[in-house]
Amino acid sequence: MGRIVASVKIENPLSRESHIRCDALVDTGASHLVLPAAWRDRLGDLEEVRQAQFETATQEVAEGAVCGPVRIQIEGFSPIFSEVVFLEMQPDDGEYEPLIGYIPLEQCQAAVDMLGHRLIHVKRMDLK
Repeated sequence: MGRIVASVKIENPLSRESHIRCDALVDTGASHLVLPAAWRDRLGDLEEVRQAQFETATQEVAEGAVCGPVRIQIEGFSPIFSEVVFLEMQPDDGEYEPLIGYIPLEQCQAAVDMLGHRLIHVKRMDLK
């Protein structure tokens, strides 16, 4: 299966000059937008909603800080307001790999095109 990477901008809505722009791996097995804990200060003073445990793809348990709200805009899609998870990450070849999970994907009406290895716009949201 191919990798889908999307450009995303994350902003502190109370401090619009505090933002992060990065490429993030689309991971439908992840729930939230996940960023490295090392980037947390770049978004200014965000409220920490809670500490939570997360299970990684390798079935390890990691604890992270759930913070928000933040303004998230995946390139080509409408902006949303949601939470972000900050986890301790190890950079791979000097680069972190942020993740875009299914919650922000659904909120901004993005779906994964498995054949085209890209994100596509969903016309309607579910209410059922």
